[in-house]
Amino acid sequence: MFVLMSDMQSASTFQRFADDVSQHYGKLSPQQRLIAQFVLEHPEDVALGTAATVAEAAGVQPSALVRFANAIGISGFTELQGLFRSRLLERAGTYRERISAMNPPADAGGGEASTLQPLVELGIADLRQLAASGIDAELRQAAVLICAARHVHVLAQRRAYPVAAYLAYALVQLDLRVQLHDGVGGMLGESLRQIAPDEVLVVTSFKNYSPDVVEAAERAKARGARVVAITDHALSPLKPAATVCLQIGAGVPAPVRSLVAPMCLAQALVVAAGQCLVKPRRVGQSLSGRKRPRR
Repeated sequence: MFVLMSDMQSASTFQRFADDVSQHYGKLSPQQRLIAQFVLEHPEDVALGTAATVAEAAGVQPSALVRFANAIGISGFTELQGLFRSRLLERAGTYRERISAMNPPADAGGGEASTLQPLVELGIADLRQLAASGIDAELRQAAVLICAARHVHVLAQRRAYPVAAYLAYALVQLDLRVQLHDGVGGMLGESLRQIAPDEVLVVTSFKNYSPDVVEAAERAKARGARVVAITDHALSPLKPAATVCLQIGAGVPAPVRSLVAPMCLAQALVVAAGQCLVKPRRVGQSLSGRKRPRR
């Protein structure tokens, strides 16, 4: 059932949107109420996902999201998502502001507060979440793809870049052909066009996701290449393009987001690739089934 609330005007802010939905909730159809409840309870999912991933998480069709947006006076999912993204940006704060907000309490002895201890505890919590993620099968699948590829391309930006740099370094130590793409000189698009169908692109990005990395994954998939994605969330925009998605979880909320879990996962991927390389039948075959050429 499609319910149009003709007395509603398009909301200009997330808070106005939330107020409008609350006020007119009783006029919504059962499905629209379901969508309203989901988007208000998972605002970051809406801000960072796609229409397809948000619809899947909400248990509806993407067209239902569009009808919901129309019902509350919004032209479509893109405009709706803009409200949620604006909210996310408003709450992010600067890096200095987030660090200042930590303000750990003084220790029990009345001395100065520990700076290291809270970060260590956050890292441990993230590692526990990674350990419980249950992605061992995906990890092995990703390793097989990497070992069988004629060439491995690695890409990440911003805070995820150290993960890509480590992967490129470590995979080269396994005697694999690896290229780290960094976009120096604005040449990222040109270098990524070298990716061939029998090659693998390993991408890493966490919220707020890098548009260049997401676009690179989508283009690599369109070219027929395999994509291994290391990301954080079930609604990550990298997931639709990924042949294998290694999802580590969003992690414990903190002003400074840890790289402990992503780096641990990267190390596990390298170890899995090393184990894969001792199996000749997997090493000697390319993605197309042909033997990989000697150097």
